[in-house]
Amino acid sequence: MTPRIRTALVIGGGIAGPISAMALQQAGIEATVYEAYADTAEGKGGGMTIAPNGQDALDAIGLGDVIRPFGVPMTGIVMQDWAGRRLAEFGNPPGVAPMQLVWRTDLYGALYTETERRGIRIEHGKRLVDAVETADGITAHFADGSQATADILIGADGIRSTVRTLIDPDAPGPSYGGLISFGAQVTGTTTPSTRSKMNMSFGKQAFLGYQVLDDASGIWFVNLPHPTPMSAAEAKKTPSEEWLKLLSSKFADDRTPARELIDRTAPEDLIVVGSMENMPPRVPVWSRGRMVLVGDSAHAPSSSSGQGASLSIESAVELARCLRDLPYQEAFAAYERLRRPRVERVIKETTHKNSAKAAGPVGRVVFALMMRIFDKLAKPEKMAWVFDHRIDWDAPVN
Repeated sequence: MTPRIRTALVIGGGIAGPISAMALQQAGIEATVYEAYADTAEGKGGGMTIAPNGQDALDAIGLGDVIRPFGVPMTGIVMQDWAGRRLAEFGNPPGVAPMQLVWRTDLYGALYTETERRGIRIEHGKRLVDAVETADGITAHFADGSQATADILIGADGIRSTVRTLIDPDAPGPSYGGLISFGAQVTGTTTPSTRSKMNMSFGKQAFLGYQVLDDASGIWFVNLPHPTPMSAAEAKKTPSEEWLKLLSSKFADDRTPARELIDRTAPEDLIVVGSMENMPPRVPVWSRGRMVLVGDSAHAPSSSSGQGASLSIESAVELARCLRDLPYQEAFAAYERLRRPRVERVIKETTHKNSAKAAGPVGRVVFALMMRIFDKLAKPEKMAWVFDHRIDWDAPVN
């Protein structure tokens, strides 16, 4: 029999990477995380949600209480048109805990602190360029000339995954979604509290999401249609003052709080995310030999789904369970069998949302009509399968 694995290389220090390493440690496997960037991601990235299913997966490896303190409850989503008229409202199914709205920088900071506390190493400046497999293990080769060897290699390196390409040179890559994104936190806003709900408005020229708390603080994000992709680095070449002025002008004809929230934002507080990219609904190959994918490198739903981080967390925990109980080849097969149907169903259910955000004037009118019809017909309990997903860490994997 192939022996159980003892060590792992985790490529990618975003969200899925540190969580994978901590889940593996709980499964009795020593893991080291290798991150391409020379520094941490503190101060980078916008807001994101951790759904109830993601929170449950965090609880399975003792991380839930690490994340909860800085999460803001989000009990529903209200869809609006450019005039602030309600199109539809989506709440959590009955009995399901609220989603948690977090800032990516806070989540990174908490994960890195906890990873260090648990004695797991994260090495920066390690950009993977190749991986060579032998009968006894796999060796990662990095751009700085260094190497690292372990029993297996896990690709948690996002939608532009190098590991995915090493596994399958013909693997699909991300495509530009037609939008560039921005966001910020604000204080002292005059916009009324949204009562723990995220409001999302299909403006005449751009898409706005915002949530205002009872203390007059809040967050906003904008998805701006743009003809060509623009990385965060490219977008940051334009001064934040100019971006804020442009974003404000895009909502000049809208009757929503967009301009008040944007105009209240200090330039230094603007978060420039850059292009929104979409992965194809199906990545054909998740593993080969001693390499396997986890998180966005294997499955990346539209950011509009609110499930990207949560699905990554789930997959990290399930992969660790499989590797705990099975030889790696059987573990990889079991992991894919457990995860692929669920993630592909979520992607299928949500893949149309970014297209609606990038639609032109006629498309927005059609989408608004569809939303009103859907609101009358939709039943929250039909979406319970997305949120009410539980991982039993102690259950054996066969």
